[in-house]
Amino acid sequence: MKTTIVGGGGRVGSNAAICLQCAGIVSEIQILDANQDLAEGEALDLLHGASSLADQRIYAGGYDRAADSDVFVITAGLRRKPDESRLDLINRNVGLFSQILDSIKSAGMKEDAIVFVVSNPVDVLTHLAVSFLGLPSNQVIGLGTMLDTARFRSLIADELDLAPTQVKALILGEHGDTMLPIWSSASVGGLPLTGVKGCDPNFQRQIFERTKKSGAEVISRKGGAGWAVGATIAETVHAIALDKKQLLPVSSLQNGCYGLKDVCLSVPTVVGRSGAEKHIEIDLWPKEKQGLQASARALQEMLKNVG
Repeated sequence: MKTTIVGGGGRVGSNAAICLQCAGIVSEIQILDANQDLAEGEALDLLHGASSLADQRIYAGGYDRAADSDVFVITAGLRRKPDESRLDLINRNVGLFSQILDSIKSAGMKEDAIVFVVSNPVDVLTHLAVSFLGLPSNQVIGLGTMLDTARFRSLIADELDLAPTQVKALILGEHGDTMLPIWSSASVGGLPLTGVKGCDPNFQRQIFERTKKSGAEVISRKGGAGWAVGATIAETVHAIALDKKQLLPVSSLQNGCYGLKDVCLSVPTVVGRSGAEKHIEIDLWPKEKQGLQASARALQEMLKNVG
């Protein structure tokens, strides 16, 4: 399977590339970036490590060479300027993202290609990609709350001294201010997480608040997130490449799950070779369902102001 990382010269794109290389599952990795020298440098650096990691083709190239990609991972994005409003940043990123989509579409793409949006605001841009590309909606997915969920699980495990891979707890909704934790189905080793000593309502509030602020915390300490987001990008790509039918909180166009329609956000989603293959409407506590619906309304309001 060939994966092209658009914006592969940046922090997020390059971290995704090394995670994909270390796993050795995809057969080709193309690095595409507006800065061609940077793209070629990243591809060369990865290529130098190939003999120690995996038998893959790794190279830089433009949109024409990317046309036969099975998965397009779009990580390119603009940073916020001083005193710039969130909406202004969103509109600048929408402008850049529209150019990227136009380049992908103009160069041609495989009928069954998956477009995987990582750039922020991820839910808004995923919705834009569905509208612009004309692909079946299942073939356009966003990273959604994958990173939030990974942070949530890891922080829970760290605080309660549990094995991180055994903690299963979801963040759903918008990748943003209205995201919500799903404690009703949270578990560790197959047992209810809320039954573990220390996982009381006060702990739940504190760990979720830290999860929400984790992105800002990483930015303040090292300038931006990289490794964890690279790992979650690779996890999603591998679910596609291996047709895992894995239940993941990716963002995709909603068509009725929990009463949500015409909005892209994260609900439990089966991810396989066809992308977002189906949504699973698990039972939620009433306050969780209300929070999910409120998150959808907030995104729909945001979409009205984008343009």
